Amino acid sequence: MADNNTIARPYAQAVFELADEAGDLAVWSESLDVARALLADGQVIAFLGDPAFSNKRRLEFLTGLFDKAKATKISGQHKQGTNLLKLLLENGRIAALPEIATHFEVLKANAQNIVDVSVTSAIPISIKQRETISNALRKRLGREINLETKIDQNLIGGAVIKAGDVVIDGSLRSRLESLAIALTK
Repeated sequence: MADNNTIARPYAQAVFELADEAGDLAVWSESLDVARALLADGQVIAFLGDPAFSNKRRLEFLTGLFDKAKATKISGQHKQGTNLLKLLLENGRIAALPEIATHFEVLKANAQNIVDVSVTSAIPISIKQRETISNALRKRLGREINLETKIDQNLIGGAVIKAGDVVIDGSLRSRLESLAIALTK
């Protein structure tokens, strides 16, 4: 059986094309983000998996839930969003909705020429360091940078930068591990 990431890609592509054509990328993004949050914990998915419920009841439950959460594009008030939910329910794919939201965000970022960058360091980095990293990556990747920082005290020193498929490991821990491997050969 295919995993949710594999299942989600074509759905995300279809939703993205629909949203892009209508100029609704931001609104769809917000709605899918709400859906991701509501379905990510698994309790709603487990509830929807109860065989006592028909797809019609499941759809009513979901659209009501999304209406209350202000997920405007996938609420009961939006025909295309309701159709997406129907399709996912009919094909037993509703559990893939969080992954659909994730893939949609990747497609949106690519269309807007933006890359999400994660910088993990042993200590907090300064605003000046953030700007330096952003500017260097903007030049190297030719895209706008959405920078997020994390702290991992296990790194000892340095930083690990992840930008899409690019990983730059400049951590002291990584260098020490490389040295240990070289010494044991």
